[in-house]
Amino acid sequence: MSLNLIKLCVGAESIEDLETWIAFRLGEMRRAGEPAEQFHTTRMVPKRAEALLDGGSLYWVIKGNVQCRQRLVDIRPFTDADGIGRCHLVLDPRVVPTDWQPRRAFQGWRYLEPKDAPRDLGEGRAGWTALPTELRRELADLGLI
Repeated sequence: MSLNLIKLCVGAESIEDLETWIAFRLGEMRRAGEPAEQFHTTRMVPKRAEALLDGGSLYWVIKGNVQCRQRLVDIRPFTDADGIGRCHLVLDPRVVPTDWQPRRAFQGWRYLEPKDAPRDLGEGRAGWTALPTELRRELADLGLI
């Protein structure tokens, strides 16, 4: 059975901002001759990696709301130059918009059961992503989306 992670997307103002950052980093890697793959570095290694890699995603909290997800491709523990254990969460670079779900700030990442995860925006509701970010945020604050 699959399992997900949820994490704050620190520094991103919107889904579009996250997508721009991903494209920039992948371009830098290509120019440097490195394999172009997107990953997020974290300190802790998930103990439930097998369930996460069975179709799980990393759900991003942007400005107080879960707004999107990226499929988890791999989990790679490593030790950095200072001897500190870390982990690369390797992600599919495609960002999938989801229903907005309010979340309070927290540190690190948390497990997210599939039953508690917001739905992907479907064909009939994809128009929400066409709205300006500020309008979406205001509607979410009012509890309308």
